[in-house]
Amino acid sequence: MARPPIPAIIAAASLLLSAAAQACPALVEGVPANRIEALSRGVNADGWIAIPQSAPPRSLLVELRKAGLTHIRLPVPADFVMPRFATPPDRERRLRTVDAALKELLELGYAVSVDLHSGERFNALHKNDPPAAMQEMKDAWSALAQIVQRYPADRVFAELLNEPDVDAAQWQGEATELAAFIRRLLPQTTLIIGPVNWQRADSLPDFKPLDDPNVVYAIHFYDPMVFTHQAHWDPSEPLHDITGLPYPARADDPQVKQLREQLTALNRRKALAMLERAIPDRGVDKWLAPAAAWQQKYSRPLIINEFGVLKAGAPRDSRLRWLAAVTTYARQQCWGWTHWELLQGFGLADAVSGKADADVLKALLGTR
Repeated sequence: MARPPIPAIIAAASLLLSAAAQACPALVEGVPANRIEALSRGVNADGWIAIPQSAPPRSLLVELRKAGLTHIRLPVPADFVMPRFATPPDRERRLRTVDAALKELLELGYAVSVDLHSGERFNALHKNDPPAAMQEMKDAWSALAQIVQRYPADRVFAELLNEPDVDAAQWQGEATELAAFIRRLLPQTTLIIGPVNWQRADSLPDFKPLDDPNVVYAIHFYDPMVFTHQAHWDPSEPLHDITGLPYPARADDPQVKQLREQLTALNRRKALAMLERAIPDRGVDKWLAPAAAWQQKYSRPLIINEFGVLKAGAPRDSRLRWLAAVTTYARQQCWGWTHWELLQGFGLADAVSGKADADVLKALLGTR
């Protein structure tokens, strides 16, 4: 089946969601408008703190800033900055890297959110010994706050914890306690927080906003995962067996029919079941509707600060179509967005050349 050219993909995404367009919802006072604007268009710089020598090329950061990106989300691996898991010298080295990254990014004109990014060891502690995990989070933020407070409060934000891997009731109480702790350290800083269950949009309704008004609420979006995570890097994952799935997926699409036949012939039952559940696709607006309803109820600012499509198996035009649909919807809801990520499997840039994919930028920014 012939696919439309890339400019048509971007135009179609806007038209597809135009019916859902609405005026920006009224928000409670608390997060200054310039900070919401600073979070409006961004990308995750994953790996920078974990492997400093893999920091993104300065030329790429300059290119993306000129293109219109305003925000860098900087994941800081929790296991590297928590006293339980890191030696004092290693911890200090990671914290110096955070400081250097903030200095460079602010010099280039970006706003930055410092994201305490949970890892396997912390997640295990979080489940098995919540009081100990809370102490580790506080210790990590005590150190990170000393760095964050060196920079303007309207340019550097604090994200409490990425994808908390505990139940909703536990995280609700912990979020309240941790936010109050960080607020005492960083009185003027905008905090960022999201729900459990991978911060999915449909988990947000179970999370009540904090009393603190200077908070932005963050969701992650990778639906349908059978599309966004096809050709998964783990051979034991059923999604590893799916490749070439278009977006949107339709039962009568020849590519979908062919993929069904291949999975059936290979007896890949789990992958086939995942594919069947994804047809027909619900559409970006339906997947994200729970978050929109939550915002209407509570009038708090929202951001999709992770979303993306693995490049390994997704058809290029479909990937562009999906990215354009997500950011078009976000703009219509007046939400910020932060693409996952820069240079790796989901990356918007080429790891070899260090240059941004021009078509991906057009899809994200809604330009031609």
